[in-house]
Amino acid sequence: MPTLKNVFKGVALSTALMMSSGAALAEEWKFAIEEIPGSIMDAYAQEFKKKIESKTNGDVTVKIYPLGSLGTPTELVEQVADGVVQFTNVSVGNLGTIVPESQLFMLPYTLPTDNKATSEFLSSSDTIYNHLTQDFESKGLKLHTMYSEGEQVWTTNRPVRNPDDFDNFKMRVMVSPILLRAYEDLGASPTPLPFGEVYGALQLKQVDGQVNPAATIEEMKFYEVTDYLIWAGEQQHLTTVMSGTDWYDTLSADRKKLIRETMAELDGFIFDVVERFNAEKLEKIKAAKPGINLIRLTDAEKAVFQERSANTRGAYTKIAGERGEELLSALLNELGIK
Repeated sequence: MPTLKNVFKGVALSTALMMSSGAALAEEWKFAIEEIPGSIMDAYAQEFKKKIESKTNGDVTVKIYPLGSLGTPTELVEQVADGVVQFTNVSVGNLGTIVPESQLFMLPYTLPTDNKATSEFLSSSDTIYNHLTQDFESKGLKLHTMYSEGEQVWTTNRPVRNPDDFDNFKMRVMVSPILLRAYEDLGASPTPLPFGEVYGALQLKQVDGQVNPAATIEEMKFYEVTDYLIWAGEQQHLTTVMSGTDWYDTLSADRKKLIRETMAELDGFIFDVVERFNAEKLEKIKAAKPGINLIRLTDAEKAVFQERSANTRGAYTKIAGERGEELLSALLNELGIK
């Protein structure tokens, strides 16, 4: 018969093994973003990490993978769909070949120009959360939320105030059929390029301009190799936060609630970050390059571009078919646009 001492040893060993096993069972959620550390996406992911780890007392840890760590934006989406990565934050423009219906939000001069109004719309839109989510799910993707990184700014090597100024102008865009058509309609020659190649392409004059919010322009130093920053008011830079449906469906009701509530809390947080980042980083650009030209188009100048972009909606419905027509109708109705 085992001695009492040996029984206690066995209990202690079993307890230690259980504790060790419990530690091993701690979940790790991988969160991949398409921007660099210190960016708006990074701020979002870091706050998500902080909240999740705090709310779960460390039972869940979040590991963040910045630009280039795990591949291109398209590869990040594929990894999320496959369950290799649990979350990714990818720009809508990079979803053009994956979820064509999402390019609804690449249409110029459609969403509100006011940052606050756009933010509120993206956090609660019926078109997004009761309609577009179905199109993501059909591709194995769970769309958690969308948010704006701020107003898009053109960085160019010459002034652009009307469509004629875009003649023979190569504008770098993300790989999106709608963005290609949109910039054709605006008068430019759209040129798809990976994000990491944009600086070199601008420097070598392979492209004449690119489009991103002021914060990104400062972070990636695009202002160093261009001469103008132009606010044309055509759209905001929209991003998506997604998981794979296969992985998400395995989660308990409590875990799903945790994610849902945390994402809702981040709506106000990220809006304040976006406002601050874009304002502060524009000042950094001006300080680093005092001679850079800042142009804000007048309402009349914007109206000319807006008129030129009217045909882009028709291109969207051709790409997205009847489903695209349904989504476009729902969006315009929700925004009160006739």
